[in-house]
Amino acid sequence: MAKRKAAGKASNLTDSNPKYLGIKANHGQKVSTGSIIVRQRGTKYMVGNNVGLGKDFTIFAMKDGVVEFKSKRKTNYDGSTSTRKQVSVV
Repeated sequence: MAKRKAAGKASNLTDSNPKYLGIKANHGQKVSTGSIIVRQRGTKYMVGNNVGLGKDFTIFAMKDGVVEFKSKRKTNYDGSTSTRKQVSVV
């Protein structure tokens, strides 16, 4: 005989906190030095002029200016090409 009554495991009841990823400053918007432009996982958006890349792939402004997004053609390691967005501050 079992000592305890049958009970379900409560491992799937908790949920993780939201990570608030995405674009924080849009095209044509003014930004100041150090302000976050994009929060991302991996390099979905490429780094352009006057922006930096953090260790968690956050793109931030290195100078005051206006945010600019443009498409850039990138060659992959296997020789194929893909288009990605590039973020820069003008």
